[in-house]
Amino acid sequence: MTNLTIILVLVMILVVLGTIEGLRHRRNLARIPIRIHVNGTRGKSSVTRLIAAGLRAGGIATCAKTTGTEAAMILPDASEYGIYRPAGANIIEQVRIVDTAAEINAQALVVECMALQPLLQSLSELKLIRATHGVITNAREDHLDIMGPSEDDVALALAGSTPENAKMFIAENRHSDVFQSAADDRGTELITISPEEIESVSDGDLEGFSYLEHRENVALALRICADLDVDRNTALQGMWAAPYDPGMLTVHKVDFFERELFFANAFAANDPESTAQIWHQMIDLIPRTEKRIALFNCRIDRPDRSRQLGEACIEWAPADHYVLMGSGTYLFARAATARGLDVRKLVIVENQKPDEIFEAIVEYAARSATIVGMGNIHGGGHDLARLFRNRGTQKDLRTWT
Repeated sequence: MTNLTIILVLVMILVVLGTIEGLRHRRNLARIPIRIHVNGTRGKSSVTRLIAAGLRAGGIATCAKTTGTEAAMILPDASEYGIYRPAGANIIEQVRIVDTAAEINAQALVVECMALQPLLQSLSELKLIRATHGVITNAREDHLDIMGPSEDDVALALAGSTPENAKMFIAENRHSDVFQSAADDRGTELITISPEEIESVSDGDLEGFSYLEHRENVALALRICADLDVDRNTALQGMWAAPYDPGMLTVHKVDFFERELFFANAFAANDPESTAQIWHQMIDLIPRTEKRIALFNCRIDRPDRSRQLGEACIEWAPADHYVLMGSGTYLFARAATARGLDVRKLVIVENQKPDEIFEAIVEYAARSATIVGMGNIHGGGHDLARLFRNRGTQKDLRTWT
């Protein structure tokens, strides 16, 4: 047998195995009648968890999978386990998620989109999930090196996850023309959550969460639950009781040698618009402190994000100090100082350990400080947030004013 013949035989075997695997995956998808694919710039993990919690409360056996701070599989009893990735993140892991959900006879599967490349976003939907309900939380300026160069391009990339002959839910009117065009192309009904629906989520509804949840996230999740015949009150009760993502915005108070530190974990906020909203929200929420410290975790592999945040922070309510951790901090510093930030306000703690960063923050905290961690949850953000969490007490935002 010649080498060419051997190669041809091997290729044929791979084609046959691939076809068998594809058919098996299709059968598994067919066993799960409700499939919800959640995409967007911000809030994907939150919305995934909220939808799953609402459906569980409504008596629908629901699995969910998030890829946010810590990739996790959530089972119908709300228990969860981390996803092992021996070779790093890869969209093919969605096949394993579908297989697990089908094996335990889940009625619904809520999956957070993990693709960034525009082509892979489309492939994830059309081949791997084939959703009955598509979701796009928002389209903001983030990952511009992959989906950019503009916010319009981000919307076009996200539109690739529009399902065929299904329903697509979006939480804002921005770029609705892009999403409508994609929906029309794939024979899908586009449903936009109206401003009135968002405002109908009352302050009392939000006070049911022990962390800071966004009104539009709750409104979006409630609309999808309603479409699946889960009433509003039942869905809300389930959402209030559900565990939240480790990267969720929380506030911890640390008493450290006569210093009172309020640390807000907003590292999962990445785009300038969302980050600015959280910064101002924390300033309004946390009692007046002597110092305001803006803590940015930079990543050398996210240069556009560092540059964007550096340029944007000049327009926000000012901080007393801007602490830069992680890697590639010069990108943020250069962008911020070029826009007029006083270089004397910069504190560089690049590539330092969490306890070293903590000590640096304490040095500038005076007797009390509001510290807001932003930029990136990975690359050190999660570890520093854990340190503050372990040294402090979480504020229950349902009762704290």
